[in-house]
Amino acid sequence: MKVESIYKSYKSSAEEIPILKNINFQVNKGEFVSIVGPSGSGKSTLLNILGTLDRPTAGDIFINDVDVFSLNDRDLAYLRNNAIGFIFQSYNLINRASVLKNIEIPCIISGLNKKERIDRAFKIMGLLGIQDKGNFKPFNLSGGQQQRVAIARALMNNPSIILADEPTGNLDTKTGNEVFNLLKMLSGKYDRTIVMVTHNPELAVKTDRIIYLKDGEIEREERIMTAQNDD
Repeated sequence: MKVESIYKSYKSSAEEIPILKNINFQVNKGEFVSIVGPSGSGKSTLLNILGTLDRPTAGDIFINDVDVFSLNDRDLAYLRNNAIGFIFQSYNLINRASVLKNIEIPCIISGLNKKERIDRAFKIMGLLGIQDKGNFKPFNLSGGQQQRVAIARALMNNPSIILADEPTGNLDTKTGNEVFNLLKMLSGKYDRTIVMVTHNPELAVKTDRIIYLKDGEIEREERIMTAQNDD
């Protein structure tokens, strides 16, 4: 993923308010990058633009060498569903649907047949330790289990990129570390590219690189030493 000269602003009745200013960076395949910064620094806005949920005022993002914002709406929706997996702080699960149905959703959208998507769902649920939760409703699960369901859903279409917005923010320290370790496994063992917004410096220093945002700009970047990264 390559991010070039991203600028984002919103217009009020009186003025144009800049949110992101000249953001440039690249994330290599299999790299685990954290984005940190104070509230209001533009972290979630940047993540939404990386995931094509929002468009920049100016600038380009390339995913697999494709200029994503040059795509028409249909092709952009296809890329979003198949190349990118999303994990949110609040899980964003459908409480009236079963865990299995929640996990299936990306494959239902992409048109995969029922047998294949259920086989795929149970394989991923086994990887994440929730293989016995398929018939439960999300509200019957703990926060950590719900976040595992959200991770499973994010993996269903085998995306090359996973975007995580405060994925441990609603979890206690122990459960948050377990969820983080799952993400780290996906990056290290399964070569997934992960970009994670976090307020937790203890988790950020366990990723490969930290991008510090302040007032909508990249203040600095820090590459984490391997010895620290393998704690």
